[in-house]
Amino acid sequence: MKSNNQLNYHLHKPENPLSSTPIILIHGLFGDLNNLGILGRDLQQYYPVIQIDVRNHGISPRMENMDYRDMAQDVLALLDELDIAKAIIIGHSMGGKIAMSMTAIAPERIEKIVVIDMAPVAYQARRHDSIFAALHKVTEAGVQTRQAATDIMLEDIKEDGVIPFLLKSFRQGEWRFNLPVLQKEYEKIIGWETIPAWHKPALFIRGGNSDYITEEYRQDIINQFPQATAWVVAGAGHWVHAEKPEAVLRAIHRFLGTE
Repeated sequence: MKSNNQLNYHLHKPENPLSSTPIILIHGLFGDLNNLGILGRDLQQYYPVIQIDVRNHGISPRMENMDYRDMAQDVLALLDELDIAKAIIIGHSMGGKIAMSMTAIAPERIEKIVVIDMAPVAYQARRHDSIFAALHKVTEAGVQTRQAATDIMLEDIKEDGVIPFLLKSFRQGEWRFNLPVLQKEYEKIIGWETIPAWHKPALFIRGGNSDYITEEYRQDIINQFPQATAWVVAGAGHWVHAEKPEAVLRAIHRFLGTE
């Protein structure tokens, strides 16, 4: 039975998995459990795969804070509910920070992590202000259709692919993420508190055109994840898994030993 605070999730179990250790897929800001589905559909041939809605996203519980320790604890509580002792965690962007935070809270329960286009640092740039402005305009306009929402958001959002991504969470004129809390807690979302070194395998996948992982963050990664390896996907931006899924899956399979 699902508790009131349990995250919404989808569980996929292969008939004859290579490993009984499940992979947990954690999406980024403004997303939901479907965002990493392109990875999940491949990986579930080999492992049990669990896709989750993080708090204040999708149909998971609404809460007033977006502290990474609490969001990591949400995922660990779900593992407890599902009687999972140990897992492999794959997270994109904000989901990558949740994955990294889990290693600080329960290091023995995490076998490996894959962090997609995110570094364990506090970012100074406010990259999402235009998105917040566009989302609020859609809400204030009271429009019901995705086309009407698109027309409004085009005033503020110029980057290809962002509007279709956001509209995946637009249903009957409502956003399926908790917009007021995400904006209120934005400094925490882009922030980071340095965690103790975790001496297990970690893979950092970077989009070659993205500036979320750069040389200036190399030492931060090594200090917190001494066994980290890096993989750069050329010609891809921050949503590298959506732009170049085959390259990302190749890197993940090599890391997991399933290539």
